[in-house]
Amino acid sequence: MNPELVIFDCDGVLVDTENLTCRVISLNLNRHGFAITPEDTHTLFAGGTIASAGAEAVRRGASLPADWVDQMYTEIFDALRQGVDVIDGVTELIDLLAQNGVAMAIASNGPVAKMEITLRPSGLWDAFAGRIYSGHDHTPKPAPDMLLRIMEDAEVSAAQTVMIDDMPSGCQAARAAGITCFGYVADGDPARIDGTGAIPAPSMTAIINALKLR
Repeated sequence: MNPELVIFDCDGVLVDTENLTCRVISLNLNRHGFAITPEDTHTLFAGGTIASAGAEAVRRGASLPADWVDQMYTEIFDALRQGVDVIDGVTELIDLLAQNGVAMAIASNGPVAKMEITLRPSGLWDAFAGRIYSGHDHTPKPAPDMLLRIMEDAEVSAAQTVMIDDMPSGCQAARAAGITCFGYVADGDPARIDGTGAIPAPSMTAIINALKLR
């Protein structure tokens, strides 16, 4: 497998933000009348947008203010500014892709401002500069629109593109776009990508080997 373009999700693929974000959302929703654990927050909302999480929380009984999305992002950003870890092996993968002349981009449902907070300290923000796409500016995953736009901008076909995502929404978007997708399941839960057509990847090393980058 020799791609010309690799598209990365951000949260859970480049940086380890999922657990922290879910704790912040869980605490907030509990204050607004919706009792939910961080674990259930991840199950219900991971891979979507904050707006869609709010809509679902309201449907389940939460009483949220009109500016809840803005308030939620403020709380999340404040927590993320304390620092997040880079996913194990992803720096090596990015370095190998660069050495092999493979183009790279990010397709995240999160806002660009959040990605800058989480990616800049490690240098990943600069590594992807100009190739960072957000579901706040394009139709979010699981729609394929963002991925199609990335391929169009890179002038690369779906057959020459690989996606790496850890959530069903991203894997589904890749399938809809005709892109080979690795479902990153380092947490040991490959069942979540069942039915998406993604190739389970338990580590970044497994992706490096599958792409024959060594």
